[in-house]
Amino acid sequence: MLLSAALVIVVLLVAGGVAWQLMRNGSAQPATQPSAAPLPSSTQPSVAPCPDPELTVAAAPEIEPVIRAAAVTLNPPGQRCAPILVRAEEPGVTLAAVDQPDVWVPSSSAWLRIAEENKLAFRTSGATLAYSPIMLTAPEAIGSLYIKDGKTTWNELIEGVASERIPVATMSDPLTTTTGLLSVHGVHAATALAARDPGIAQLRALTLRSRLTDAAADPGRLLGRMAAQADTTSAVYDVGVFPAIEQQLLAYQKGGHRVALTGAAPSDGMVEADYPYAIRKGAKTGLADRLRAAITKQALTEAGFRTEPTAGGARLPGTGKALLDPARQWAGFQSLAFQVLLLIDASGSMNEKIGGGPATKASLLRESGASAAQLFNRDTTIGMWYFGAGAANSPAHTEEVSFGPINSDAGGKKRRDALTEKIKTYRPQSNAGTPLYQTVLDGVDAMRDEVKSGRPSVVVVLTDGADGGTRFAMSQQEFQKRLAAGRDPARPVPVIAVGYGPDANMSALQSMAKATGGQAIAAKNPADLASAMAKAFLAARAAN
Repeated sequence: MLLSAALVIVVLLVAGGVAWQLMRNGSAQPATQPSAAPLPSSTQPSVAPCPDPELTVAAAPEIEPVIRAAAVTLNPPGQRCAPILVRAEEPGVTLAAVDQPDVWVPSSSAWLRIAEENKLAFRTSGATLAYSPIMLTAPEAIGSLYIKDGKTTWNELIEGVASERIPVATMSDPLTTTTGLLSVHGVHAATALAARDPGIAQLRALTLRSRLTDAAADPGRLLGRMAAQADTTSAVYDVGVFPAIEQQLLAYQKGGHRVALTGAAPSDGMVEADYPYAIRKGAKTGLADRLRAAITKQALTEAGFRTEPTAGGARLPGTGKALLDPARQWAGFQSLAFQVLLLIDASGSMNEKIGGGPATKASLLRESGASAAQLFNRDTTIGMWYFGAGAANSPAHTEEVSFGPINSDAGGKKRRDALTEKIKTYRPQSNAGTPLYQTVLDGVDAMRDEVKSGRPSVVVVLTDGADGGTRFAMSQQEFQKRLAAGRDPARPVPVIAVGYGPDANMSALQSMAKATGGQAIAAKNPADLASAMAKAFLAARAAN
């Protein structure tokens, strides 16, 4: 009787360990699990080391237990050393490894495309093993904030984090994990559908990136953190909403954890993990083919995977580069507590029409600027000036939004809201000149006084013309002389300058950017303003 009870306990412990392994997704480079615990050194017999395995396999962490179980069935009876070594590894880690596996089961066929472009040769064997959509996942307590009738969208998530209705959002590293890589693509696909202007779409995508609490979280560790939470409130503010593979979510839900998770696949940019079975060129195919045959649809289904693709998914780019470029931008984005002063040209030329329609430079700025105002994260300190002198005694610039923390009060409302409203009502002065140089000098001086350790300061200026038409006019040489005279290496203030339209003095903008360690960005076609503002925003964060 005692023996039977002991056996039951052992079986339960083993089963529980397998279930957790299926859910947890593992670390990026988990150690290979030994077949048995080693004996104490005093009692361990002298045993010859195992030779190198005949076949090495790297598999995405969530599918690795299924691959490992299939490999065990191919162990010769009575042989201590297994011929197949299976390791759980995120695809980006495998891609960067010096020693490439003989067989690779990544969580997206996109990684094979990227590997091919990196001169790594793998060929697929048979049909794709499994599929699993990316789900926007969160504690059930906040699921209703972005899921309606079991459906959600990336744009709903963006709106939620931009308005701070959703308190926290987290994502995985797009250069290492499939969850991150495909999510970045899904976000860009969704914003491109929602915005007619590609620049506005990019600004919306960057809005989500700028609000992420963690943009390089390991998917398995995210789920592990949720499983370890004692209450929903802690879970909401620790992880919040995050993308996860459906199989991982299902396995978690079966675990009976204190914090219940819910999720839905975003309909405006549905992306799906798929699991090809790929053999490296030059590897022994006999054992690899036997392993492929040992992986059954039943085992995959029982582990929570789909064995057929899901309809309606976003189409992936045709090249690895097209997929990686936005992922690299996303991964390289710096979450800085930075300070920025916006200098917006309000001279009369901004009222000029563009193209053959009713749109003016000013109307495009209102649209782009309202989107750009959402890009700044909670740690930003910001202010905004307009410059344009309409009368002989007019000042060079006026303060439209006072300088201060973006979520603090400014005229009875949050500074971010004040900034957005001010840009939406932006109206340039008719016949006003362009005191560009004086405004930049004053702006750099003002921000130099605000420089603080650990809080980079930048000036972002947008203009469609050249300095002139006011009592503040000066030559470019005089401007450069005064700019150099005020330079303080201990308190750098880079200027990020956007030249808007064909009449912008790009030579002057490039000179001021070079002198301050900033960058000049040309938007020769005014319709490209939103894209230029996105570039300026990224440049401002990289300038320090």
